[in-house]
Amino acid sequence: MQKAIGSVFVGIMLTIAAVSAADAANLAPRVAVPAPGDQFGIARVLRAAERGDARAQTQLGFMHEYGRGVPQDYVIAAWWYRRAAEQGEPTAQHLLGLLYDKGLGVPVDYIEAHKWLNLAAGRAYASNRDYYIRMRNAIASKMDRPEINAAQRRARYWFPKREW
Repeated sequence: MQKAIGSVFVGIMLTIAAVSAADAANLAPRVAVPAPGDQFGIARVLRAAERGDARAQTQLGFMHEYGRGVPQDYVIAAWWYRRAAEQGEPTAQHLLGLLYDKGLGVPVDYIEAHKWLNLAAGRAYASNRDYYIRMRNAIASKMDRPEINAAQRRARYWFPKREW
């Protein structure tokens, strides 16, 4: 278990791009340690997320974003969402885009928000697609034409990266 927690910490330290080195060093005490008999299945989700399961990474990000069974922490939520989003998980892309829109755990960045929501809309199940498009368009209303073009360019040249 300590090895798993250690590997999460190392991953957090190496891949959080939105957090300065000084801020990243303060993440150590915030990494969740599952309690015995935990009702949210954090240990199971954590194991799957560390193995690269994008759905588990999204679930763990959600748990951190809303404080479900773990301390609420937007930085760690954004980190897990990014890992899943980079693999092409549309729910994680959507949720990461919303964090960029509001500046929760990451700096406010409408271009990144639009990019992730655009990617989510393109990969979403039909039941979610219209909602994701509406959210992307709401963010676009805060942007000027060059910013929208930049976001679309980022989305066009993005491709999923599987974790191995």
